[in-house]
Amino acid sequence: MIAQIIFVVLFAAAVAWFSFNVRRITRYINLGRDIKRNDQPWKRWKTMFRVALGQSKMVTRPVAGILHIFVYAGFIIINIEVLEIIVDGVAGTHRVFAPLGAFYDFLIGSFEILAFLVFAACAVFLIRRNVLRLKRFHLKEMTAWPRSDANIILITEILLMTAFLTMNASDFLLQQRHVGHYLTAGSFPVSSVVASLMSNLSSESLVSIERFCWWFHILGILAFLNYVPYSKHFHIFLSFPNTWYSNLENKGRLNNMENVTREVKLMLDPSASPTAGNDAPQRFGAKDVFDLTWKQLMDAYSCTECGRCTSVCPANLTGKLLSPRKIMMDTRDRLEEAGRLIDKNGKEFRDGKSLLDRITKEEIWACTSCNACTEACPVNIDPLSIIIDLRRYLVMEESGAPAELGNMFTKIENNGAPWQFAQADRFNWTTNT
Repeated sequence: MIAQIIFVVLFAAAVAWFSFNVRRITRYINLGRDIKRNDQPWKRWKTMFRVALGQSKMVTRPVAGILHIFVYAGFIIINIEVLEIIVDGVAGTHRVFAPLGAFYDFLIGSFEILAFLVFAACAVFLIRRNVLRLKRFHLKEMTAWPRSDANIILITEILLMTAFLTMNASDFLLQQRHVGHYLTAGSFPVSSVVASLMSNLSSESLVSIERFCWWFHILGILAFLNYVPYSKHFHIFLSFPNTWYSNLENKGRLNNMENVTREVKLMLDPSASPTAGNDAPQRFGAKDVFDLTWKQLMDAYSCTECGRCTSVCPANLTGKLLSPRKIMMDTRDRLEEAGRLIDKNGKEFRDGKSLLDRITKEEIWACTSCNACTEACPVNIDPLSIIIDLRRYLVMEESGAPAELGNMFTKIENNGAPWQFAQADRFNWTTNT
């Protein structure tokens, strides 16, 4: 009874703290500007199932993609087993779903195979990061914390799978010995191998090991649950809504600023009457996270820091400072900073800092607008949209365009074209001299 009470208290506390952090992140995301992203719902559902559930963009790199599918499937399916652990913890039962019979045996056997695949995949990922040291995991934005964060998650998953298999191995031996409530239930294709290494232990030792691993497994999952909101692994939860709200327009199409479009139309056709809602916008482009849309802020929290975007960025590949992954990491870090201060001082509080304190002009102007980063992202993040909005602010509010672009803008304004010739002289080249 005491164990049940302890379990219920710890479980309730873990769920409450996770809910608190989800509400906090939701609040931060909603600090962004509104944007409508609910058109073409069937296409959005299709995109979500294909990209988030089907992992279609992960398998473009087969080794990492297949290994990630093992981890992903393990995370989703093995958590069905967690439901049984929760029921057992609350009710004080043991393998409460055992009456399902052959279907239960199939489930436990499947969970064990998946647990082994998760163990193996995480081990390979650790080797890729720390032994092979793939370049994209060690660029300069991948400082001590991002590298440690990835390793912590991988090691945690290995420990959780080890505890699960060891728990089953102990249970398997206790079932064979007909000890107490350890009735025959389940199929153990992997843990039976582990059990052969434990066969000389006493029944009392096996019970202690089984109970320790049971508690370690469930408390580890609850700890993992509450670590995720502070980690890049929050994409586990956000990848589904983030892909649902993907930009369905052609990737090369940039959105126009409504107020600027209206002014251009009036300039071209002075007889046109101004439409309603012609108040000047608070800001052209984006200087800080508050000027970005909620979808761009969701993108920042959805970033997996996998570096696929940076690894295909032509600017980065030629040695320039730009890293699309860093753009997303900087946006998320700035939003966290601003959000904490707002929580402390009120919604209208501003600290005088901006996103441009973290992202340099050199990074912004190195972008070729090729959309390679957006195409490569496994969860449909769009770093280019943030870069474009930061550029717009620099050009339209700070006149901060590079000299080459400034000259082009002047020629377009004066000549109606990016060349130095007046419109009247544009076709002089066709005249024989």
